[in-house]
Amino acid sequence: MVKIRMKRIGAIKRPKYRLVVQDSKTRRDGSVIEEIGFFDPQSNPPELRIDVELAKKWISNGAKPTETMITLLTRAGVEVPASAKQNPKTTKPPEKTKKAAE
Repeated sequence: MVKIRMKRIGAIKRPKYRLVVQDSKTRRDGSVIEEIGFFDPQSNPPELRIDVELAKKWISNGAKPTETMITLLTRAGVEVPASAKQNPKTTKPPEKTKKAAE
């Protein structure tokens, strides 16, 4: 399975991330299929650069973004369909909550 996720770069305690497309079995900082963006959470304001066309292409080809990547892609203006999300059940309340509400 192909995933869209973050690859950590930068110095100790100064993280920066490349937004990449990787096989899900590859380690976090391993080889990538394609780099689609960059994120620096410690700059003020946080720097986010995403190639929107590449992101849409990979999502339409079946790549699954991680939860963090869904947030970043939404910030950049990329619509992520529900079918591309990792676990669509996370948006539904758990069964215990439903029973307690009744």
